[in-house]
Amino acid sequence: MSSDETGGRPLDRYVPAGSAADGPYALRIDPGDPARPGWEHTGVRILELPPGGSHSFPTGDAEWIVLPLAGSCTVTADGAFFELLGRENVFSGVSDFAYVPRDTRAQIASGAGGRFALAGAKCERRLPARYGPAPEVPVELRGTGNCSRQVNNFAAAGVFDCDRLIAVEVLTPGGNWSSYPPHKHDEYRPGSESVLEEIYYFEIDGGGLGYQRVSPSRTGGTDVLAEVRGGDAVLIPDGWHGPSIAPPGRTMYYLNVMAGPGPEREWLICDHPDHAWIRGTWPEQPVDARLPLYGAPPGPRPGPDPSPAPRPAPPSDPEPSSDPVYPSDPVTPPATAPPSATEEGHR
Repeated sequence: MSSDETGGRPLDRYVPAGSAADGPYALRIDPGDPARPGWEHTGVRILELPPGGSHSFPTGDAEWIVLPLAGSCTVTADGAFFELLGRENVFSGVSDFAYVPRDTRAQIASGAGGRFALAGAKCERRLPARYGPAPEVPVELRGTGNCSRQVNNFAAAGVFDCDRLIAVEVLTPGGNWSSYPPHKHDEYRPGSESVLEEIYYFEIDGGGLGYQRVSPSRTGGTDVLAEVRGGDAVLIPDGWHGPSIAPPGRTMYYLNVMAGPGPEREWLICDHPDHAWIRGTWPEQPVDARLPLYGAPPGPRPGPDPSPAPRPAPPSDPEPSSDPVYPSDPVTPPATAPPSATEEGHR
């Protein structure tokens, strides 16, 4: 819980699984949600669809990425139609994804059912709907020793074009620390630090618990020490965040969603001065042998804008005024993915 106050009430920064459910969403946190004063830029929704299920939603003034967590789906938006192969779960492989622009309506359908993350951010520019192929997701190994982790940079700045949204997946082997050394991005310092809100959404392979720490970077700032389980989220408007601690014997996954008001879409961070020394020990240790858990699947890696042209959306009945769940056609099951090369980094 943060020590920030709005109307005398502390703002909740730790969001336990189920506490922010809304209809088909197991978790719904929207940018600019009036129920969360002071939360402005980022959002995440976890959509759960039954077999044959479908859900539609207006994108409003935000851009969104539809990312399968478990299962396959189709995405229809802005006159485009994308088939997402998806994956069995977040611990089995990299997934493809779809980008949906602001000021439109999107529909997600799944023949076999599944769980799908919607990562969003308030934005100004309206970019075209696009497909993100799994083979083009850069997979990195960051840190060494018990700070080793894997990062799937599917929508990192400089990797996939968005107006404001930055999103990555992090997998931490059991017993390891990630988001370490603790770092922050809550002060605009050109070329050194950017201002970004951040959401952590957690899943843990096989169940169990992990820990997430956020310590204040200023008087009255965000202060969280949370026992996190699958389906939990932590909201970070400011502060030093890390470590994220995986339980022994269980791999921990989190989806990071970031956006902010800065003039550039960039992830610039400042390490906590009391802990930055740990980086100097990394060259002396090997990367954890359990990594990579997997890599991007094989496939062509074309130039800077590899997204295929979207297929026209199939004919459909007029959109209803509500967001229903109704039958849809089956879609292709997910594929597996072999390991790939890695490189050094931070998160």
